[in-house]
Amino acid sequence: MGLARAIQLDVVRAEIAHISRPRPATLFGGGAVDRFGELIKDDAIELAVVDGALSPVQQRNLERSWHAKVIDRTGLILEIFGERARTHEGRLQVELAALSYQRSRLVRSWTHLERQRGGFGFLGGPGESQLEIDRRLIGERIARLRRDLDGIKRTRALHRMARQRVPYPVVALVGYTNAGKSTLFNRLTCSGVTADDMLFATLDPTMRRLGLPSGRTAILSDTVGFISELPAHLVAAFRATLEEVTEADLVVHVRDAHHPDREAQREDVLSVLTNLGLDEAAEDRIIEAMNKIDLLHGAARTSLSNHLAREPHSVALSAATGEGCDDLLALIDRSLETGGRAVRLDIPLSDGRMLAWVYRHGEVLGRRDDNDAAHLSVRLSEADIARLRHQQRMH
Repeated sequence: MGLARAIQLDVVRAEIAHISRPRPATLFGGGAVDRFGELIKDDAIELAVVDGALSPVQQRNLERSWHAKVIDRTGLILEIFGERARTHEGRLQVELAALSYQRSRLVRSWTHLERQRGGFGFLGGPGESQLEIDRRLIGERIARLRRDLDGIKRTRALHRMARQRVPYPVVALVGYTNAGKSTLFNRLTCSGVTADDMLFATLDPTMRRLGLPSGRTAILSDTVGFISELPAHLVAAFRATLEEVTEADLVVHVRDAHHPDREAQREDVLSVLTNLGLDEAAEDRIIEAMNKIDLLHGAARTSLSNHLAREPHSVALSAATGEGCDDLLALIDRSLETGGRAVRLDIPLSDGRMLAWVYRHGEVLGRRDDNDAAHLSVRLSEADIARLRHQQRMH
């Protein structure tokens, strides 16, 4: 129901249907189809949402039986995405996901696409049926969207290379939708990013400078929220955006400590991260931020505090009140400092800027100078080692 309310739908009735064997034609058994049809008729319901995946045939047959519009979980998520996307990239990603979904659902009752997308009317030959025209138009539009998003992906890669030349590590916020990522983002960076109490309030990635207690600077990235059973083609459409997570030096998993299904939500988020390529070896660069502790009281709060006391990479906080945010910044700072490896560097003594950079970002374990260079043994993070190598190549 949360998904339906997220797009201002008035939920008149919600029912749980137990399906022992899914019917290829209607998903539900005949009795359930008739019963739901009576409910829909009695309450004059115009839209029925099935919290699961419907095949095109099932969707069409249910609409005929119920005399109402029927959409499934993916269709509802796409409606929300379409309403929330603001930037050019966000709209492209949503349209790609929507067209990929709709391509398999073409029926002859469709409105002609060339009238919706002006300028396409000349493409169909006289012997071509409208269904074939619609399929071809969708295929061509998908190909164009993918080319545009590939261009955005290349631009994003160039931006990452540019950031590597600047000695700032990247910290990505991830989490289940409505866990409070954008509220936390605003709290930490004093920004004004949209942070409404609704699902998928953030679809477009945002980056801001983040000051850390040590005086170091990082870049904080806010990302799209995850959800259970997120369809594969939706993840694929947002891959260019979500790649920011896999490239980040540190990932902060923002969790809703007050939500009754928080453990299931955690597994859903970790599953998406794994599908994106963030393997188990990267677990040491994931921080868990248990948000909304201002909503916990008494035994629930005590239990969470006792649990987190045994978890060195976790912190409790409230993005709404600011409680615990300083602890999170300190943990981010420590996490970025640790986990590095020792390397040997030979830096010309005349390159004071490079020497200062090394001292600022690494732990100098030893130094020996001669007439020309400083020979250093330094512990650096993998990200800083990559940045240093890039700078040396640029020189």
